[in-house]
Amino acid sequence: MPIKSLIRTIPDHPRPGIQFRDITTLLADPAGFARAIGQLEARYREAGREVDLVAGIEARGFIVGAALALALGKGFVPIRKAAKLPGPTLGRDYALEYGSDRVEIHADALAPGARVLLVDDLVATGGTAEAACLLVAAAGGAVVECAFIVDLPDLGGRRRLEAQGLPVFTLCAFEGA
Repeated sequence: MPIKSLIRTIPDHPRPGIQFRDITTLLADPAGFARAIGQLEARYREAGREVDLVAGIEARGFIVGAALALALGKGFVPIRKAAKLPGPTLGRDYALEYGSDRVEIHADALAPGARVLLVDDLVATGGTAEAACLLVAAAGGAVVECAFIVDLPDLGGRRRLEAQGLPVFTLCAFEGA
């Protein structure tokens, strides 16, 4: 069964006209979740795709990223919303459709030159992922690739990241908003 078929669409959430792509149904299916993590693991075990750490964006990126880090035998670094991490942090603000938000990483999370795989559940406009990539660089690391289960290509996030020289990998895509 394809990964895409295990992801449900919730119409008009969080507001009218939005088709919310919900991975909780994928996460609830043990075989499907294992297959998704297995497909990601296989990619990052390939020669030339080695990573030192996996970084996941709050909140669903924690689930996918931590499982992938464990499968790869690598450490996991959380990228959180503002004021959630204890100790010294680095932060980055980014624009939302209406307003802004902020993500943060521990200032000492990465060794200089660490090769980091950035993971989240989906890429929409790319703003959060872009901010997370800038944080990884500010912390001394380098993003090897950005990996997502879902791409929403009509929202342009993949193109936005690739335009900045950031490779992107996804397991499936959903056309439309």
